[in-house]
Amino acid sequence: MKTIIQSLVVSFVIHIIYIGGSLIVGYITIKTYKPDIKDEWENVKMLQSEVAFGTVGSPLFFLITFIAVALICGIIITTIRKFVRIK
Repeated sequence: MKTIIQSLVVSFVIHIIYIGGSLIVGYITIKTYKPDIKDEWENVKMLQSEVAFGTVGSPLFFLITFIAVALICGIIITTIRKFVRIK
């Protein structure tokens, strides 16, 4: 039971680091963006009537990756414990 809880916690931390890292990279990208208005003013292009920013992922994907990472962490934890006991 202790291994399961540890693997779930490690999986949660990995997912938090991934999502937080994505948010930080996006924030830095937005804050440091400087549009080149002077050169683009001469090349006017027609815009589309509908615009989509980014994509929408399935929440099921995060659940599957959470479980998969937890399983991998559980395997790693049990193998490390076996090697530590052998020595």
